[in-house]
Amino acid sequence: MKSAFLDAFSGLSGDMIAGAMLDAGADFDELRAALASLPLDGYRLAARRKLVSGISALKFDVEVSAAQPERHLSDIREIVARASALSTGVKDRAMAIFGVLAEAEAKIHRTTPEQVHFHEVGAVDSIIDVVTAAWGFERLELKEMIVSPLPAGSGFVCSQHGIIPVPAPATAELLVGFPMRMGDGASEMVTPTGAAILRALAVAAPPAMGFRVERVGYGAGTKDFADRPNVLRLMVGERAQTYEADELVEIAANIDDLNPQIYDHVVERLFETGARDVTLTPTIMKKGRPAVTISVLAEPSAREQIAAVLFVETSTIGLRYHPVARLKLAREIKEVDTRWGRVRVKVSRAGDDTVTLSPEYDDCKRLAREHHVALRLVLAQAQAAARRQVSCDD
Repeated sequence: MKSAFLDAFSGLSGDMIAGAMLDAGADFDELRAALASLPLDGYRLAARRKLVSGISALKFDVEVSAAQPERHLSDIREIVARASALSTGVKDRAMAIFGVLAEAEAKIHRTTPEQVHFHEVGAVDSIIDVVTAAWGFERLELKEMIVSPLPAGSGFVCSQHGIIPVPAPATAELLVGFPMRMGDGASEMVTPTGAAILRALAVAAPPAMGFRVERVGYGAGTKDFADRPNVLRLMVGERAQTYEADELVEIAANIDDLNPQIYDHVVERLFETGARDVTLTPTIMKKGRPAVTISVLAEPSAREQIAAVLFVETSTIGLRYHPVARLKLAREIKEVDTRWGRVRVKVSRAGDDTVTLSPEYDDCKRLAREHHVALRLVLAQAQAAARRQVSCDD
């Protein structure tokens, strides 16, 4: 699957994404012909080489020569729809970008997406940047874009609404879920247009990712930074691994003075609180004292709730925790029919290959008790039914 990795060490903007795509292989003359079908005037496209800290990058510019009206989402939708030289896929991606931006602005200003006034982003240069990103996605034959953690920047910028903090409110809303380095950068590092393109077309890079690079492009920004080259590096290639990845937190404690009967209750409470997994491991502490290490895996956002359960329900007076990067197989839940009833089955895959079929234990246990049949028979029939269903789906 063809992917683009955005190495955004200096942040990004719409023109940086466009420049990087052109530098990575999208043809400028083809782009100019495609954009010419947009019912817009008063601008001229330019692409030039810019040397930034010794790095040759492509600077994409939209030189505006006429005043532009304020536009609503409906105005931009009509402009994009009338572009005869753009494919349906390009139009859909462009409108997806404007759609998420309108939703973010509407939330901030307490209005509806259709009523949002696109000020800076409704200008012709921003429309061109967005459409170019959607067009470049198709021309580079990408199936996904992956972005590195982003510098959040700092300070304030001027807008049509007055002085606003960095990141701009719309930018912050659009980047919810994307890892950011808070306070990194002495300026606006990610623009609303760039953030909207990410929200609509990109996903955050996993903690560990293999990537086979085929070609590299650099898009230059407008500003000059003292601490880094203001370029966006775009790597086109394929992911070299088929596993999904995420980050959890592991919370653990050594306990040597708790009634063993209580552990079952503690584990149940932890799962109710959001634990992904709980393990109890016998261990030996100082002075040869036997103990139990209780370890909990959970989402980082659940750390305080998990800690509260451990402090309340056990005798520990201190916990340790650390982030854990996890590789996992893609999985989905299917329901299958057995002679005793329906069972949920977790189907795990690596790429297009099915790796495991795991019937839901509680479903099988319930059916075994209801029908007075051996649990192992229900489990076996559920797995066989799932294997047949997966084979038919494939």
